[in-house]
Amino acid sequence: MTPLIHLIRRASALPVFVACAALFALMVMTFCDVILRSVFNSPIEAATELTRILMAILVFSVMPIISVSDGHIAVDLTDGIFHRLRLSRLRDGILYVVSGILLFWPIQRIWILAERARDYGDVTEYLSIPTYYIGWFITVSLAITAIAMIITGLLHLFSPKLLSESAQ
Repeated sequence: MTPLIHLIRRASALPVFVACAALFALMVMTFCDVILRSVFNSPIEAATELTRILMAILVFSVMPIISVSDGHIAVDLTDGIFHRLRLSRLRDGILYVVSGILLFWPIQRIWILAERARDYGDVTEYLSIPTYYIGWFITVSLAITAIAMIITGLLHLFSPKLLSESAQ
């Protein structure tokens, strides 16, 4: 099982690289837009739609990693109670599984919207980029997130030792 965990850890670097590339492109585009706007009074016309696309790539590419590594904001009002009753692992496992299952509704809706955009031939205003590509990307990313959350929840419930091994 350890080689599989190492493979998954190495594969998790790809979405981080994609997010870093999107952030770098966003940074360079914003810098160039500000310079062109200030010096030459000629902003990048497609900056708004590129910002939207790059932000979607940035957010949804790292969502699986953030979701399974406890990277979300959490309120710990009940942590003391669960810790005293030794139910933290059960709570975490159930929450991961339920959250992963609940993600299948947005996955379905975004897929339907992406297919509708493809059928209608929707494209962005300036660059004519088909909008369904972004919908598909979001759908695939959410599907990977849902599967990863369900697997993490099941590991919390049935084999927590594998989670502690993967953290090392």
